[in-house]
Amino acid sequence: MTLPELATRTLGTSDPLTVSTLGLGCMGMSEFYGRTDQSQGIATIHRALDLGVTFLDTADMYGPFVNEHLVGQAIRDRRDDVQLATKFGNQRNPDGSWVRINGTPEYVVEACHASLHRLGVDHIDLYYQHRVDPTVPIEETVGAMAELVAAGKVRHLGLSEAAADTIRRAHAVHPITALQSEYSLFTRDVEDEILPTLRELGIGLVPYSPLGRGILTGAITAASLEAGDSRKEGRFPRFEGEALQSNLALVERVVEIATRLEVTPGQLALAWVLAQGDDVVPIPGTKRIPYLEENVGAAAITLTDDDLAALSEAVPRDAVAGDRYVDMSSVNR
Repeated sequence: MTLPELATRTLGTSDPLTVSTLGLGCMGMSEFYGRTDQSQGIATIHRALDLGVTFLDTADMYGPFVNEHLVGQAIRDRRDDVQLATKFGNQRNPDGSWVRINGTPEYVVEACHASLHRLGVDHIDLYYQHRVDPTVPIEETVGAMAELVAAGKVRHLGLSEAAADTIRRAHAVHPITALQSEYSLFTRDVEDEILPTLRELGIGLVPYSPLGRGILTGAITAASLEAGDSRKEGRFPRFEGEALQSNLALVERVVEIATRLEVTPGQLALAWVLAQGDDVVPIPGTKRIPYLEENVGAAAITLTDDDLAALSEAVPRDAVAGDRYVDMSSVNR
Protein backbone atom coordinates (compact mmCIF):
# COMPACT_ATOMS: atom_id res chain seq x y z
CA MET A 1 0.00 0.00 0.00
CA THR A 2 1.42 3.40 -1.04
CA LEU A 3 0.39 5.95 1.53
CA PRO A 4 0.34 9.73 1.11
CA GLU A 5 2.84 12.01 2.75
CA LEU A 6 0.74 13.75 5.37
CA ALA A 7 0.56 17.51 5.32
CA THR A 8 -0.14 19.68 8.35
CA ARG A 9 -3.02 21.84 9.50
CA THR A 10 -3.09 24.64 12.04
CA LEU A 11 -5.50 24.68 14.96
CA GLY A 12 -6.39 28.14 16.24
CA THR A 13 -5.27 31.60 15.19
CA SER A 14 -4.79 33.46 18.49
CA ASP A 15 -2.63 30.66 19.89
CA PRO A 16 -1.93 28.41 16.89
CA LEU A 17 -0.74 24.83 17.03
CA THR A 18 0.43 23.07 13.87
CA VAL A 19 -0.39 19.36 13.80
CA SER A 20 -0.58 16.52 11.29
CA THR A 21 -3.63 16.58 9.00
CA LEU A 22 -4.91 13.48 10.76
CA GLY A 23 -4.40 12.67 14.42
CA LEU A 24 -4.59 9.37 16.27
CA GLY A 25 -7.06 8.72 19.06
CA CYS A 26 -5.40 6.32 21.49
CA MET A 27 -8.31 5.59 23.86
CA GLY A 28 -9.25 2.20 22.44
CA MET A 29 -5.74 0.88 23.04
CA SER A 30 -6.59 0.73 26.76
CA GLU A 31 -10.36 0.61 27.24
CA PHE A 32 -13.92 0.68 25.93
CA TYR A 33 -13.65 -1.18 22.59
CA GLY A 34 -13.00 -4.79 23.53
CA ARG A 35 -9.70 -6.55 24.15
CA THR A 36 -6.56 -4.49 24.52
CA ASP A 37 -2.89 -5.24 23.98
CA GLN A 38 -0.33 -2.70 25.18
CA SER A 39 2.45 -3.88 22.86
CA GLN A 40 0.08 -3.70 19.89
CA GLY A 41 -0.93 -0.19 20.90
CA ILE A 42 2.68 0.97 21.15
CA ALA A 43 3.47 -0.58 17.77
CA THR A 44 0.50 1.27 16.26
CA ILE A 45 1.71 4.59 17.68
CA HIS A 46 5.21 3.95 16.32
CA ARG A 47 3.78 3.21 12.87
CA ALA A 48 1.66 6.36 13.09
CA LEU A 49 4.73 8.49 13.77
CA ASP A 50 6.56 6.85 10.88
CA LEU A 51 3.62 7.78 8.61
CA GLY A 52 3.59 11.39 9.80
CA VAL A 53 0.62 11.06 12.15
CA THR A 54 2.16 13.11 14.94
CA PHE A 55 -0.94 14.48 16.71
CA LEU A 56 -1.69 11.97 19.49
CA ASP A 57 -4.76 12.14 21.70
CA THR A 58 -5.20 10.57 25.13
CA ALA A 59 -6.83 11.41 28.48
CA ASP A 60 -6.28 10.62 32.14
CA MET A 61 -9.61 8.78 32.36
CA TYR A 62 -8.75 6.22 29.68
CA GLY A 63 -7.93 3.02 31.46
CA PRO A 64 -8.17 4.89 33.80
CA PHE A 65 -4.63 6.31 33.73
CA VAL A 66 -3.26 3.35 31.76
CA ASN A 67 -3.50 5.03 28.35
CA GLU A 68 -1.29 7.95 29.34
CA HIS A 69 1.35 5.47 30.52
CA LEU A 70 1.11 3.64 27.18
CA VAL A 71 1.39 6.82 25.10
CA GLY A 72 4.26 8.07 27.25
CA GLN A 73 6.15 4.83 26.76
CA ALA A 74 5.55 4.90 23.00
CA ILE A 75 6.90 8.43 22.52
CA ARG A 76 9.74 8.23 25.05
CA ASP A 77 12.45 8.51 22.40
CA ARG A 78 10.44 10.64 19.96
CA ARG A 79 8.90 13.40 22.07
CA ASP A 80 10.04 16.16 19.72
CA ASP A 81 8.14 14.51 16.84
CA VAL A 82 4.80 14.62 18.65
CA GLN A 83 2.01 17.10 19.30
CA LEU A 84 0.68 15.58 22.50
CA ALA A 85 -2.89 16.18 23.67
CA THR A 86 -4.47 14.94 26.87
CA LYS A 87 -7.50 15.83 28.95
CA PHE A 88 -8.72 16.21 32.50
CA GLY A 89 -12.11 16.58 34.13
CA ASN A 90 -13.76 13.15 33.92
CA GLN A 91 -12.54 12.09 37.35
CA ARG A 92 -12.32 8.34 38.03
CA ASN A 93 -10.86 6.21 40.79
CA PRO A 94 -7.99 3.81 40.07
CA ASP A 95 -10.49 0.91 40.05
CA GLY A 96 -12.38 2.63 37.22
CA SER A 97 -15.35 3.78 39.28
CA TRP A 98 -16.80 7.18 38.52
CA VAL A 99 -16.22 10.18 40.79
CA ARG A 100 -17.49 13.31 39.04
CA ILE A 101 -16.87 15.89 36.37
CA ASN A 102 -14.33 18.08 38.13
CA GLY A 103 -13.31 21.54 36.93
CA THR A 104 -12.17 23.06 40.20
CA PRO A 105 -8.94 25.06 39.93
CA GLU A 106 -7.24 22.83 42.50
CA TYR A 107 -8.10 19.72 40.52
CA VAL A 108 -6.89 21.26 37.25
CA VAL A 109 -3.40 21.61 38.71
CA GLU A 110 -3.46 18.21 40.42
CA ALA A 111 -4.63 16.44 37.27
CA CYS A 112 -2.03 18.15 35.07
CA HIS A 113 0.85 17.20 37.34
CA ALA A 114 -0.37 13.60 37.42
CA SER A 115 -0.66 13.47 33.62
CA LEU A 116 2.83 14.89 33.16
CA HIS A 117 4.19 12.18 35.45
CA ARG A 118 2.35 9.34 33.71
CA LEU A 119 3.32 10.59 30.26
CA GLY A 120 6.92 11.13 31.30
CA VAL A 121 7.09 14.59 29.70
CA ASP A 122 7.77 18.11 30.92
CA HIS A 123 4.92 19.74 29.02
CA ILE A 124 1.62 18.95 27.30
CA ASP A 125 1.11 20.52 23.88
CA LEU A 126 -2.70 20.72 24.05
CA TYR A 127 -4.54 20.36 27.36
CA TYR A 128 -8.31 19.95 27.19
CA GLN A 129 -11.03 20.19 29.75
CA HIS A 130 -12.68 16.86 28.89
CA ARG A 131 -16.16 17.89 30.00
CA VAL A 132 -17.43 21.17 31.41
CA ASP A 133 -18.15 21.15 35.14
CA PRO A 134 -21.56 22.86 35.61
CA THR A 135 -20.76 23.61 39.26
CA VAL A 136 -17.64 25.69 38.50
CA PRO A 137 -17.64 28.87 36.38
CA ILE A 138 -15.68 28.21 33.19
CA GLU A 139 -13.67 31.34 33.92
CA GLU A 140 -12.25 29.72 37.05
CA THR A 141 -11.36 26.47 35.32
CA VAL A 142 -9.70 28.17 32.35
CA GLY A 143 -7.98 30.60 34.68
CA ALA A 144 -6.26 27.66 36.36
CA MET A 145 -5.42 26.17 32.98
CA ALA A 146 -3.90 29.50 31.92
CA GLU A 147 -1.63 29.40 34.97
CA LEU A 148 -0.32 26.06 33.72
CA VAL A 149 0.55 27.74 30.43
CA ALA A 150 2.35 30.53 32.27
CA ALA A 151 4.29 27.89 34.22
CA GLY A 152 5.40 26.15 31.01
CA LYS A 153 3.61 22.89 31.84
CA VAL A 154 1.05 23.32 29.04
CA ARG A 155 1.48 25.02 25.66
CA HIS A 156 -2.10 25.36 24.36
CA LEU A 157 -5.60 25.07 25.81
CA GLY A 158 -8.66 23.22 24.59
CA LEU A 159 -12.21 22.36 25.56
CA SER A 160 -14.31 19.31 24.75
CA GLU A 161 -18.06 19.15 24.15
CA ALA A 162 -18.54 22.76 25.26
CA ALA A 163 -21.47 24.95 24.21
CA ALA A 164 -20.99 28.11 22.14
CA ASP A 165 -21.49 30.49 25.07
CA THR A 166 -19.07 28.48 27.22
CA ILE A 167 -16.47 28.65 24.45
CA ARG A 168 -16.84 32.44 24.23
CA ARG A 169 -16.44 32.88 27.97
CA ALA A 170 -13.43 30.57 28.08
CA HIS A 171 -11.75 32.27 25.13
CA ALA A 172 -12.12 35.64 26.87
CA VAL A 173 -9.96 34.35 29.73
CA HIS A 174 -7.23 32.73 27.61
CA PRO A 175 -7.08 31.90 23.90
CA ILE A 176 -8.60 28.49 23.20
CA THR A 177 -6.73 26.68 20.45
CA ALA A 178 -9.15 23.84 19.76
CA LEU A 179 -12.50 22.33 20.62
CA GLN A 180 -12.77 18.56 20.60
CA SER A 181 -16.26 17.35 19.78
CA GLU A 182 -17.90 14.42 18.05
CA TYR A 183 -18.29 15.18 14.36
CA SER A 184 -18.90 12.85 11.43
CA LEU A 185 -21.40 12.11 8.70
CA PHE A 186 -23.51 10.68 11.53
CA THR A 187 -23.10 13.58 14.00
CA ARG A 188 -23.44 17.10 12.64
CA ASP A 189 -25.06 19.19 15.37
CA VAL A 190 -21.88 21.26 15.81
CA GLU A 191 -22.66 22.85 12.44
CA ASP A 192 -25.58 24.83 13.89
CA GLU A 193 -23.95 27.13 16.43
CA ILE A 194 -20.67 25.70 17.65
CA LEU A 195 -18.68 25.56 14.40
CA PRO A 196 -19.66 29.12 13.37
CA THR A 197 -18.57 30.31 16.84
CA LEU A 198 -15.23 28.52 16.51
CA ARG A 199 -14.60 30.15 13.15
CA GLU A 200 -15.59 33.58 14.41
CA LEU A 201 -13.11 33.26 17.29
CA GLY A 202 -10.36 31.49 15.33
CA ILE A 203 -10.53 28.15 17.16
CA GLY A 204 -9.84 24.82 15.48
CA LEU A 205 -12.12 21.79 15.58
CA VAL A 206 -10.80 18.32 16.50
CA PRO A 207 -13.51 15.76 15.67
CA TYR A 208 -13.45 12.59 17.71
CA SER A 209 -15.32 9.51 16.48
CA PRO A 210 -15.12 10.77 12.87
CA LEU A 211 -16.04 7.23 11.82
CA GLY A 212 -19.14 7.19 14.01
CA ARG A 213 -17.47 4.86 16.55
CA GLY A 214 -16.57 2.57 13.69
CA ILE A 215 -20.00 2.12 12.17
CA LEU A 216 -19.07 4.13 9.07
CA THR A 217 -16.35 1.62 8.19
CA GLY A 218 -19.04 -0.83 7.14
CA ALA A 219 -17.46 -3.51 9.33
CA ILE A 220 -19.93 -3.43 12.22
CA THR A 221 -23.01 -5.62 12.44
CA ALA A 222 -25.32 -6.53 15.29
CA ALA A 223 -23.19 -9.63 15.92
CA SER A 224 -19.68 -8.30 15.31
CA LEU A 225 -18.92 -6.49 18.58
CA GLU A 226 -16.80 -8.24 21.23
CA ALA A 227 -17.77 -8.85 24.82
CA GLY A 228 -16.58 -5.90 26.87
CA ASP A 229 -17.11 -3.49 23.99
CA SER A 230 -19.00 -0.45 25.30
CA ARG A 231 -20.92 -0.21 22.02
CA LYS A 232 -22.55 -3.52 22.96
CA GLU A 233 -23.39 -2.59 26.54
CA GLY A 234 -26.10 0.04 26.24
CA ARG A 235 -23.94 3.16 26.44
CA PHE A 236 -24.60 4.24 22.84
CA PRO A 237 -28.26 4.10 21.69
CA ARG A 238 -27.22 4.19 18.03
CA PHE A 239 -25.89 0.64 18.42
CA GLU A 240 -29.08 -0.74 19.96
CA GLY A 241 -31.88 -2.77 18.35
CA GLU A 242 -33.95 -1.05 15.69
CA ALA A 243 -31.76 2.06 15.78
CA LEU A 244 -28.73 -0.01 14.79
CA GLN A 245 -30.58 -1.63 11.91
CA SER A 246 -31.76 1.76 10.67
CA ASN A 247 -28.26 3.19 10.90
CA LEU A 248 -26.71 0.22 9.13
CA ALA A 249 -29.06 0.92 6.23
CA LEU A 250 -27.52 4.41 6.00
CA VAL A 251 -24.05 2.89 6.09
CA GLU A 252 -24.96 0.75 3.08
CA ARG A 253 -25.51 3.94 1.12
CA VAL A 254 -22.04 5.14 2.10
CA VAL A 255 -20.62 1.76 1.04
CA GLU A 256 -22.23 2.16 -2.38
CA ILE A 257 -20.60 5.56 -2.93
CA ALA A 258 -17.26 4.30 -1.65
CA THR A 259 -17.41 1.36 -4.05
CA ARG A 260 -18.04 3.72 -6.95
CA LEU A 261 -15.07 5.89 -5.91
CA GLU A 262 -12.86 2.83 -5.32
CA VAL A 263 -12.10 3.71 -1.69
CA THR A 264 -13.15 2.09 1.56
CA PRO A 265 -16.24 3.37 3.41
CA GLY A 266 -14.06 4.49 6.30
CA GLN A 267 -11.77 6.44 4.01
CA LEU A 268 -14.76 8.11 2.41
CA ALA A 269 -16.17 9.09 5.81
CA LEU A 270 -12.82 10.54 6.88
CA ALA A 271 -12.37 12.36 3.58
CA TRP A 272 -15.78 13.96 4.18
CA VAL A 273 -14.63 15.27 7.58
CA LEU A 274 -11.35 16.53 6.13
CA ALA A 275 -13.30 18.36 3.41
CA GLN A 276 -15.17 20.45 6.00
CA GLY A 277 -12.27 22.89 6.35
CA ASP A 278 -8.55 23.29 6.90
CA ASP A 279 -9.29 24.16 10.53
CA VAL A 280 -10.68 20.64 11.10
CA VAL A 281 -8.32 17.85 12.24
CA PRO A 282 -10.05 14.51 12.90
CA ILE A 283 -8.53 12.00 15.32
CA PRO A 284 -9.79 8.56 14.24
CA GLY A 285 -8.98 6.03 16.91
CA THR A 286 -7.56 2.59 16.30
CA LYS A 287 -5.39 0.03 18.02
CA ARG A 288 -4.36 -1.86 14.88
CA ILE A 289 -1.82 -0.92 12.22
CA PRO A 290 -3.89 -1.99 9.16
CA TYR A 291 -6.75 0.31 10.18
CA LEU A 292 -4.29 3.12 10.89
CA GLU A 293 -2.86 2.76 7.39
CA GLU A 294 -6.35 2.71 5.89
CA ASN A 295 -7.19 5.92 7.73
CA VAL A 296 -4.03 7.65 6.52
CA GLY A 297 -5.02 6.78 2.97
CA ALA A 298 -8.06 9.03 3.37
CA ALA A 299 -5.81 12.10 3.31
CA ALA A 300 -5.11 11.47 -0.39
CA ILE A 301 -8.80 11.55 -1.36
CA THR A 302 -10.24 14.73 -2.85
CA LEU A 303 -14.01 14.78 -2.93
CA THR A 304 -15.81 16.79 -5.60
CA ASP A 305 -18.88 18.90 -4.94
CA ASP A 306 -20.92 16.12 -6.53
CA ASP A 307 -19.37 13.56 -4.16
CA LEU A 308 -20.19 15.72 -1.15
CA ALA A 309 -23.74 16.25 -2.38
CA ALA A 310 -24.16 12.50 -2.88
CA LEU A 311 -23.06 11.86 0.69
CA SER A 312 -25.42 14.50 2.05
CA GLU A 313 -28.25 12.83 0.15
CA ALA A 314 -27.20 9.37 1.31
CA VAL A 315 -26.97 10.39 4.96
CA PRO A 316 -29.32 13.31 5.61
CA ARG A 317 -28.23 15.29 8.65
CA ASP A 318 -31.10 14.21 10.85
CA ALA A 319 -31.52 10.66 9.56
CA VAL A 320 -29.40 8.88 12.16
CA ALA A 321 -31.42 7.01 14.79
CA GLY A 322 -30.60 7.31 18.49
CA ASP A 323 -28.67 9.74 20.66
CA ARG A 324 -24.88 9.76 20.74
CA TYR A 325 -24.84 8.72 24.42
CA VAL A 326 -27.46 7.17 26.65
CA ASP A 327 -26.84 10.18 28.95
CA MET A 328 -26.43 13.40 26.97
CA SER A 329 -26.35 15.67 30.02
CA SER A 330 -22.59 16.28 29.91
CA VAL A 331 -22.26 17.34 26.27
CA ASN A 332 -22.60 20.81 24.77
CA ARG A 333 -22.51 22.50 28.18
